[in-house]
Amino acid sequence: MNDLRAFIEKLHIANPGEKEEQLLKYMEGVLEWNEKVNLTAITDRDEFIQKHFIDSLLCAGTLEFTDSSSICDIGTGGGFPGVPLAICYPDKQFTLMDSLEKRLKIVRQLCNEIGVENVEVVHGRAEELARQKDYREQFDLCVSRAVANMRVLSEYCLPFVKTGGCFIAYKGPDCQSEIDDARRAIQILGGDEPEIRPLSHLEHSLVCIRKISDTPPAYPRKAGTPARKPL
Repeated sequence: MNDLRAFIEKLHIANPGEKEEQLLKYMEGVLEWNEKVNLTAITDRDEFIQKHFIDSLLCAGTLEFTDSSSICDIGTGGGFPGVPLAICYPDKQFTLMDSLEKRLKIVRQLCNEIGVENVEVVHGRAEELARQKDYREQFDLCVSRAVANMRVLSEYCLPFVKTGGCFIAYKGPDCQSEIDDARRAIQILGGDEPEIRPLSHLEHSLVCIRKISDTPPAYPRKAGTPARKPL
């Protein structure tokens, strides 16, 4: 538990005690609901803090996050990384998207219970939501911890990002070959050269992609196509 408080303080987040309390309440809510609905495979509290909270907050130290006011989280699942970021940064607006409505209803309920007011949850597939004018190229930043290859994940996420904004993917430490394979897709979708930022003390890298041009109207392709036929 002390690791969480120390990490919050390291990020110079205001009111660290209050933020820690909200995070721990969210964890208890997720674990309670997890007995009925599959929200996480992680049930050990210390591991939960490390892999869901500290991990989710990793992007908070980036300039791209600091400069963003509107952030979307694609494939949020049980609310990660969106909810921990929203708790710690109430001045920013977060839109959490997932294809499983049952999970989103729980995330919304838990946020209401602990007083998180800067989160909107949206049910739907990324390929379909990214074609709606309310969401297409409307966000300063898109983040995702979804388990998908970068060629696929880029087609899910880059269409949501404004030109001049950024997409940050949470990846494992050895993601270079995956990024190399995704370069063509990223370019087609309007992204710049991906930048891998290893986090040496953790088993993660952040992959940051600046959006330098609008995503062509043909993308994302219809639901299911990106996964079946990656760019």
